[in-house]
Amino acid sequence: MAKLGKRTRTAREAFAGKTELSVEEAVALVKAHATSKFDETVEIALNLGVDTRHADQMVRGVVGLPNGTGKSMRVAVFARGPKADEAKEAGADIIGAEDLMETIQGGTIEFDRCIATPDMMPIVGRLGKVLGPRNLMPNPKVGTVTMDVKAAVEAAKGGEVQFKAEKGGVVHAGVGKASFDEAKLVENVRAFISAVAKAKPTGAKGTYMKKIALSSTMGPGVTLDVATASGE
Repeated sequence: MAKLGKRTRTAREAFAGKTELSVEEAVALVKAHATSKFDETVEIALNLGVDTRHADQMVRGVVGLPNGTGKSMRVAVFARGPKADEAKEAGADIIGAEDLMETIQGGTIEFDRCIATPDMMPIVGRLGKVLGPRNLMPNPKVGTVTMDVKAAVEAAKGGEVQFKAEKGGVVHAGVGKASFDEAKLVENVRAFISAVAKAKPTGAKGTYMKKIALSSTMGPGVTLDVATASGE
């Protein structure tokens, strides 16, 4: 078995025996032990009581974190004419139509969010097998298929986070950077949990939020007290 480094060992000792913490306690603990040379992302994972194989138990949504993510978001937009101009003015990084589709089909994906005007969906639809598994497929339910290109680009650039339950009912996302003030991270964590709570599907049965964990990119995780964190 590989020998643990001093930093990892110290962090594990600090986290040992600590479970079901308040949001404030968890943020303080994770932030204090995010000591890598780079600015680690604070990540949240929620284990939900849903079966994503059933359409009426799918969890999907979007939330604007009050203090942003701290991450530079690269945005691609499928649009033509005036809407392409609107995307450019709003700060989109990549704009195109058939040419962008061919670039993506060729294996080049240099963006974190994909937006499309409705008339572009016949083109974008051909990219389902490429963009779908990466959670990059434009979707009207989360505001990425829209005629209001300016608002969608600005929201993406401003710290909006999309979420979607994966197999096993797990939702995870980055909710800020370790360099953020504790109070700002707490606000972001609570906003994300609240958004997932509001996205509870009609087909969900029994306990919806089973477990919530917080960690940093390189650090161990800690569980939160679900009742106080979610307000249930």
